[in-house]
Amino acid sequence: MITVEVGDSDVHEYASGISAGEVIANVHGRKSGAVAALVDGIERDMSYELDSDCSVMPIIGSSPEGLYILRHSCAHLLAQAVTEMFPDAKPTIGPPIDHGFYYDFYMDPISEDDLKKIEKRMKELVKSNIPISREEYNNDELRSIFSDNKFKLEIMDDKIGHDVGSSAYRQGDFIDLCRGPHVPSTSHLRWFKLSSTSQAYWRADSKRESLTRIYGMCYPDKAGLQERMRQLEEAAKRDHKKIGKEMELYMTDEMIGKGLPVWLPNGETLKGEIEKFAVETEEAYGYLRVTTPVLGKKELFETSGHLPHYAEGMYPPMEMDDGEYYMKAMNCPFHHLVYGNKRRSYRELPMRIAEYGTVYRNELSGTLAGLLRVRMLTMNDAHIYCTLEQVASEVADNIRMVQDYYSAFGF
Repeated sequence: MITVEVGDSDVHEYASGISAGEVIANVHGRKSGAVAALVDGIERDMSYELDSDCSVMPIIGSSPEGLYILRHSCAHLLAQAVTEMFPDAKPTIGPPIDHGFYYDFYMDPISEDDLKKIEKRMKELVKSNIPISREEYNNDELRSIFSDNKFKLEIMDDKIGHDVGSSAYRQGDFIDLCRGPHVPSTSHLRWFKLSSTSQAYWRADSKRESLTRIYGMCYPDKAGLQERMRQLEEAAKRDHKKIGKEMELYMTDEMIGKGLPVWLPNGETLKGEIEKFAVETEEAYGYLRVTTPVLGKKELFETSGHLPHYAEGMYPPMEMDDGEYYMKAMNCPFHHLVYGNKRRSYRELPMRIAEYGTVYRNELSGTLAGLLRVRMLTMNDAHIYCTLEQVASEVADNIRMVQDYYSAFGF
């Protein structure tokens, strides 16, 4: 017999080998809402067998930990449906995210009609109540199982190692490399909806394979899913892409390129008024305005320390007769040179430098979204140069200025 703590001062005795799920059902009932178990503080599947004294607590589906497990399991459900319907599709990674999950597949892009069919198949799999089980394999066994999926093999090389085994989770004919835990069966995944698709690159590297990403949302109950869908419907009414088109604020064109919006007369007027308001606000807080070039020498970004860290987000250098030049992705190096343009007295501090600086960022095409993620943007950017003693008051003033901005727009 083993002793199992199931709450404050609540101890039960069970036969060795009982599962965590059986303990939870015995103590909390079969409708506890648990999707996994916390055994001695470690997240485990409900099927985890107890062979020594321990503590067991339920992980409820509505808790942050439970939502993570639900959404992770729903990503596996998506992968099961996709690989059944598209046998040549290669699953890569499928993590839970805020409100849901996504899974990246090495496959051709899919249509809206395909998305509906995949969702329908997922619902059929939920109704089938397919058990989800954890299986342990050594390294050779894992490589044999995933021998036709180079992406999983690469994950094994990077995350597991060549001589180490790991776990995988099986549901029906589908198996995926995973540490878990997961819900006990597909019937726990009723409240989900697929939302969209996009393109991504393996390892977020544009030089690697192009992948099809499928997004979905998942909740522990019908009310949670319906509330999220209501929120999305309300947000769609205020979608800036919809408003921008209706009010003729800006346009995009494939001839120009993705992530490069053009401000139309109405939008330019609106933007100009906002910029004017921002300039007046900053001047009231003692900011000095400058204008800096849109490109600079390689040495500038190396000296500032930006190039080694942000090279992937910058456009390739241009070869000029006097060296390599980069389109700027940030204003910082230029503002530092403005400050260092001459010897400064402590009486000049704090010195606040501001600019509407246009920057250029080499964003992946799959990440671009309206005006929220673009390849060229004008930043209302500023840098403050001050003594250590002035830091606290400068931060406080900066927060007050931001609050002034927000309150003017009703936030």
